[in-house]
Amino acid sequence: MGMAVGAGKKKGRRTRGVPRYGAMADINMTPFIDVMLVLLIIFMVAAPLMATGVPIDVPKTSAGALNVDQKPIAVAINERGEIYLQDQPVAEQDLIGRLQSLATAGPDERIYVRGSKDINYGRVAQVMSMITSAGYKKVALVTEQTK
Repeated sequence: MGMAVGAGKKKGRRTRGVPRYGAMADINMTPFIDVMLVLLIIFMVAAPLMATGVPIDVPKTSAGALNVDQKPIAVAINERGEIYLQDQPVAEQDLIGRLQSLATAGPDERIYVRGSKDINYGRVAQVMSMITSAGYKKVALVTEQTK
């Protein structure tokens, strides 16, 4: 009437035959999603910081930065006196026509003029007078802040 110790089925972890847990055929997506979210945040922060436009060395001033809700129309004048409208070269006689096609708010559209510090101020004033004579009221010069 005795029972033998160890007789019968083993109660240990290792059993022969089918493993307790089968192989997982799904890919773990958590690290992939984490990396994608980090990249999304990096691009969201870095995108507004990237300056687009024609590379021009503008003069430095102590004026503060402007609060802008939408992307304004940008007119750039490089050191050779060539005019660029929204990063595209434009002839002087075509400037007003192209401005009117870009300005959705009409004469109340904000227009920024960036002129190289190596160019004659008369050329910048000439371009600004062309813009204001076309009826645009909000024309401003762009400078860099001194550090």
